[in-house]
Amino acid sequence: MNKKLIIDRNSPLNDFGGRVKKSRYLILMIIPAIIYYLVFCYAPMYGILIAFKRYLPKQGIMGSPWAEMSGFGNFYTIFQDPYFWKVLRNTVIIGVCKIFISFIAALLVALLINEIRLRFFKKTVQTIVTFPHFLSWVIVGGLVANIFGTSGIINDVIASTGAERVQFLANGKVFLSLIFGSDVWKEAGWSSIIYLATMAGISPELYEAADIDGATRLQKIWHITLPAIKPTAILLLILSVGGILSAGFDQIFNMYNPLVYDVADIIDTYIYRSTFREWQPAEIGAAVGLFKSVVSFILVIIVDRIAKLSGERGII
Repeated sequence: MNKKLIIDRNSPLNDFGGRVKKSRYLILMIIPAIIYYLVFCYAPMYGILIAFKRYLPKQGIMGSPWAEMSGFGNFYTIFQDPYFWKVLRNTVIIGVCKIFISFIAALLVALLINEIRLRFFKKTVQTIVTFPHFLSWVIVGGLVANIFGTSGIINDVIASTGAERVQFLANGKVFLSLIFGSDVWKEAGWSSIIYLATMAGISPELYEAADIDGATRLQKIWHITLPAIKPTAILLLILSVGGILSAGFDQIFNMYNPLVYDVADIIDTYIYRSTFREWQPAEIGAAVGLFKSVVSFILVIIVDRIAKLSGERGII
């Protein structure tokens, strides 16, 4: 007696197959991105083992012997280095200040652009403030040196008045101000795009009702615009926390000099200089990099949990 196979059309497996078939073109589009991350991001992660070994290039990663103290000898070495803690302090200070200054600057730029009523002028302003994002830090660093350097434009003006030239790039406090200012100039316009996109989704009826009630522009911003973009702002803030220990290698590497190492040397520049200039063992740089990644991950988790406890939507 032949038995017919009965297929339950409501089964989860059949439903999954239907969704895959329906979204097959979207899946095909995302496959190259998945391959990219697998090949260039996940596959090289086995190199993390260097941080736990005494790396010998001839023997390779797997053949190299493990470091002392059950593989944690490299971490003991960097934690015993007083200069590492100075670098870590500089990184945290610069990273935290850049996050909050850039966060506030991007929000203000978005609010100001959103208040522009003439469409053509609005697009023109947005293009102007967004353009610096596409300049490399090599170019921006050159501009800063030409403007604030000893023989720069500002010092030429100062010298023309008979005063002495000012060492802007050799003064630690002034240099940090240039770091924060150039970062805002370059990235605030680009970062404001997400806020502007969120503002574009706010119902015009809310503003019309506020106009009828006699609300001013500041009142509409405070009671309508800011509450509407609050979830987006918190999400971006959480994501940016993961970059506290990065602090912008490209920017600082192209702008700093030995005279401001005490306030501007960060973890990434420390790794670069110790590995490629001072020729320290590669495992030391790998240990520092792994430490930075783990701490950044923990910070993101903590801030995400705080946001959820505050009633906001997190990322995990």
